[in-house]
Amino acid sequence: MEVKIDWGGPDGMLFVAQTGTGHIAAMDGAPDGGGHNLAPRPMELLLVGTGGCTAYDVVLILKRGRHAIVGCSVKLIAERAEVDPKVFTKIHFVFTVTGRNLPRAAVERAIALSHEKYCSASAMLAHTAAITWAAEIVDTGGSATETA
Repeated sequence: MEVKIDWGGPDGMLFVAQTGTGHIAAMDGAPDGGGHNLAPRPMELLLVGTGGCTAYDVVLILKRGRHAIVGCSVKLIAERAEVDPKVFTKIHFVFTVTGRNLPRAAVERAIALSHEKYCSASAMLAHTAAITWAAEIVDTGGSATETA
């Protein structure tokens, strides 16, 4: 895997990343750090990648189990250390999984497998951050249940 990051120049802190697969992502900083707030912060993109990694796993596991999943979202709420390097110290994942008659046990198993076995990003972040999660299951018939 390879990516290339290019600085946008002396008038700010805009960086453009190009992935080995040909995709582009922009990053910027806050004005107090020389940026112009034109794009997500690099640490936000780290959370984005982690959320995408685990959501991908959950959907794939449930689809392979032939469950009637039609939607999946995950919100990440993170805390960082106050001193440099300001690593993530806590990350809470809130999954909302939508489908027809989704068994809670299957959804929770998919989330646990992602965090314990498959998601490389959350496995790396678990070295500095306490990882917790909650799941909401929304039945396409309209009922919902939660767990902490």
